[in-house]
Order: sequence, then structure tokens, then C-alpha cells
Amino acid sequence: MSNASNPTEVLLHERDARGVVTLTLNRPQAFNALSETLLDALQAQIDTLMEDDAARVVILRGAGRAFCAGHDLKEMRAQPSQAYYQALFARCGKVMTGLMRLPQPVIAQVHGIATAAGCQLVASCDLAVASADARFAVSGVNYGLFCSTPGVALARNVPRKQAMEMLLTGEFIDATTAQQRALINRVAPVDALDAEVERLVASILNKPAAAVRMGKALFYRQVETGIDAAYQLAAQTMTCNMLDDCALEGVQAFIEKREPSWRAASGA
Repeated sequence: MSNASNPTEVLLHERDARGVVTLTLNRPQAFNALSETLLDALQAQIDTLMEDDAARVVILRGAGRAFCAGHDLKEMRAQPSQAYYQALFARCGKVMTGLMRLPQPVIAQVHGIATAAGCQLVASCDLAVASADARFAVSGVNYGLFCSTPGVALARNVPRKQAMEMLLTGEFIDATTAQQRALINRVAPVDALDAEVERLVASILNKPAAAVRMGKALFYRQVETGIDAAYQLAAQTMTCNMLDDCALEGVQAFIEKREPSWRAASGA
């Protein structure tokens, strides 16, 4: 994946030497609204990353003054048919679940506003860091369109009554409230957002990639199932993880009271 800087592209992507992939929503004039073209570009990147063993972490951010203002309402209004809307929301849902199914942890780097499907995008990422001036809303109800699909992701992050309050009122919450409600992980000063995201990235990169990948996959499988099946899945995953060279090295390092060498364990 190469560094892309063409301003006409709706999604910019770059990768550093550590395997950190940054995807930048690039429709700043439309507050990075999720047009069909942008959704397709996101899906193409998800498909590529699904098979990319060298990618370790994905950062999702927005260009310009906002993270993402949701669906492109002008585009939606231009094609008012049941078939079109069903296909659009299915396409959007595939992108959202695709982020969860990626083997790499996905971090939303949020500034400005994240509204409707933009808030859904934040909720669909594994982690989220926001600048202190960021604001969040599922505001479709203000325009006669209850944010039903964003509500799916929102309700899997935020406690039920707080999710319903956001969905029923369409009101904005600030970054501190979003953190208190577990929609985001961290709040950073406006001029320190990049640095705070980098601290989180560095912490993840310091862990063995195999354990992170297995752990993420198991996390989402177990959270959507019953408690007995969840423990069964978790036990199977931990058994596989424990037999991985990195885990064997980590346990041995603990026994020997030394720092583990992930590079040696992975054969790199």
C-alpha cells in the first residue's frame, strides 16, 4: 500500500515502516460524508487489509475540519427508491462490520464532528481517540430519519439508556461525555491528538502480533454469543494462543524474570 496524496481521491492511505496503515477520509468540503464512492474505497481497503499479514494497526481519520458527517444526504435524496436505500445501507453495514473483522486493531482518530453514520464509524472501530473539541451525535431524527443502522453500533458501545437518549434527541455530546459513556477511549488536547494516538499505537505494536490478531477475533465472536459458548470459544482461542511461540516466550520470560523477546519468538 503506497502513500497517496492525490487530492481528488476520496480515501488517502499510507503505511509506515512499522506496518501502521493510516486511512484518511478525504472529502473535506463535505465534512467527509460517506458517499457511495467513499464507501467503496473503504471496502476495497478492508478487503486488502484482511489478507495483509504485514499490517499491524489501522488508523482511521478525516481530512479538513471534521471526522465524518455521516451519509451523503444529497446523494441519498437524489435516488429515492427502496432498492437503492436497501443496497446503500447494506453496503454501509458491510464496511462497519468489516472494520470489526479486520485482524488488525482499528483506531478512530476523531476531530470536529462525528455524526450519524460518522458516529457509527467511530463505534465500529476497536478503539477511538478524540480531540477535546470533538462532538458526537446520531442526529438523523432531527431530519425525520431515525438513525437505526448507526444505533446498532452505538448500542454495542454505549449503555442502553444513554444510546436511546442520543438516538431519540439527536443532541450532540462532547468528547468528555463520549469518553464517560464508553464511545471513545481517550480525549487529547487539540494540538496533541496525533501524539495520543501514537502512544496507543506504540503500546499495541509492543505486543506480539499473533496474540493481538487472535484476541481481536475472539473478542467479537464471544461478545455476540451466550456466556457458555463464549467461554468455550475463549478457552479454544487461549489454547491456540498458549501454543504460539510468542506466548511460550512470554511465559518463559516471566518465569526467568526478564523482558520477552518477541522478535526471537517470531523468528524475525
